[in-house]
Amino acid sequence: MATQAATLARATTQASAGVLLPAFTLWWREIVRFYRQTTRVIGVLASPLVFWIVLGSGFGSSFRSGGGASQQHYLDYFYPGTLIMIVLFTSIFTMMSVIEDRKEGFLLSVLVAPVPRAAIVLGKVLGGTTLAAVQGMVFLIFAPFAGVHLDPVQVLLVGVVVFLVSFALTALGFAIAWPMDSSQAFLGIVNLFLIPLWLVSGALFPLAGASGWIRVIMRLNPLTYGVEALRGLLYPGGETSFPLSSAMATLVLFSLVMFGLAFLMANRRTTRPAA
Repeated sequence: MATQAATLARATTQASAGVLLPAFTLWWREIVRFYRQTTRVIGVLASPLVFWIVLGSGFGSSFRSGGGASQQHYLDYFYPGTLIMIVLFTSIFTMMSVIEDRKEGFLLSVLVAPVPRAAIVLGKVLGGTTLAAVQGMVFLIFAPFAGVHLDPVQVLLVGVVVFLVSFALTALGFAIAWPMDSSQAFLGIVNLFLIPLWLVSGALFPLAGASGWIRVIMRLNPLTYGVEALRGLLYPGGETSFPLSSAMATLVLFSLVMFGLAFLMANRRTTRPAA
């Protein structure tokens, strides 16, 4: 009995190492690869920042959320949506590395190695998630300019929300990029599907003021719950469309579904060459 238990424990340890070590290696590769490209780092932060300042200032005098004394300047209202935009851009565009790895032959070398597909998915997704979450949290340095003053607990909860959104979007980006061999096709999908997904997430306008059919789409959009969760944490006294608990539960479910989709795409049988 003791021998069988030791054998089982050793097999479990080897299986864990067989997944975790390759996943860690791919995760680290994504981190190093991204931060060696300084222009990408600057672009990810600078573009949403300019968008936030210009659009927020432009609509500032013509848009107010809330009522009476609780009216909110649009620059403040748009801040959570800008944070989600940073996470979206980083998560999705980081997964373009899947297409680049296929063209360079790196993906083929990984696929023929004795590495489980789960390790490939986990490593790539966690790499993109880390980058997106870090970029999103860095944007919090501008929070005081949006009238936000966070305590440590709020920062921790914001970090959890940002991580869940980053994980879900990175897994979605992986699932989209895996069957593709063209960066142009990937960008086409992003422009056609993912950017409109952000536009109807409550980032630009509140759910309560939207027309009927848009309101339905916004309620079905998982990103809406991420924006609302951030808005509730950043502005505790403000109005939100969903309780924080239900928004967090939706984000957890969204993350699990997207990771499952990425795993299924990576394990799908195909006759097309991987590289």
